[in-house]
Amino acid sequence: MGYVMFAAIFVISLFASVPLSSAWGTDGHYMVCKIAQSYLTSTASSAVLQLLPSSANGDLASMCSWADNVRTACPWSSALHYVDTPDNLCTYDYTRDCHDSSGTSGRCVVGAINNYTTQLKTYPSTTYNLTQALMFLSHFMGDVHQPLHVGFTTDLGGNSITVYWYNVKTNLHSVWDTKIIQSSESNYFSNNVNIMSDSIKANITSTQINQWNSCGSTLSACADTFASESISQACSYAYKDAPDGTYLSDGYYSSRKFVVNTRIAQGGVRLANFLNQIFI
Repeated sequence: MGYVMFAAIFVISLFASVPLSSAWGTDGHYMVCKIAQSYLTSTASSAVLQLLPSSANGDLASMCSWADNVRTACPWSSALHYVDTPDNLCTYDYTRDCHDSSGTSGRCVVGAINNYTTQLKTYPSTTYNLTQALMFLSHFMGDVHQPLHVGFTTDLGGNSITVYWYNVKTNLHSVWDTKIIQSSESNYFSNNVNIMSDSIKANITSTQINQWNSCGSTLSACADTFASESISQACSYAYKDAPDGTYLSDGYYSSRKFVVNTRIAQGGVRLANFLNQIFI
């Protein structure tokens, strides 16, 4: 059974909580969704509020890590959080790259964004579980903007590259998932994700919004653009100067934090743009 229909009929708990490594980590996903909700039109905002589970209390950000929390209960969804690209090419191509380990086409983060966008366009139909579709789309929009979720095949997007973050052993993927964000929160934002989120949003300009949303003629073309941006930044910033066994600290952090902040901002603005175009 394909994941499109499986996602629609498989009944899972909205409250399952299984801690797992996630793109951007909990705080990164939270900020993407918090920024997105602030840019929704009244029509899109109303639809989102209708679809969110009651436990969210109208807060999209509170559900933005849900897709990671249910990966154990929904193992079919694991391949949808990333896309692997050929080592060192630093390019992304949907036909070549968007498939799972068995070769099933469309089973990658870009395919998932396209799938759940299509499902949400049926709103208010009950053909699909649109609450799940909303939360998957919101999460995957964060995933596709994390550069190492469009990383190299052999090193599993940096997961198999051991590095030391301020002398603490970890892996390169984790540095981009959580460590850079945590360092920023500690250094500048009193360990408060809301203060960091507000700061990132305050620096978003109208010119940037227009540029970031001019990503393609269709939403599916935009999703391809996001992935292409991520692998380019993975090569230029994430992998650069970070081979296996490297000790990373101030130099790496100070020259990469702006990339993380920008990708979080772009993820939020673009998620809002998708939802505004879906719910019209």
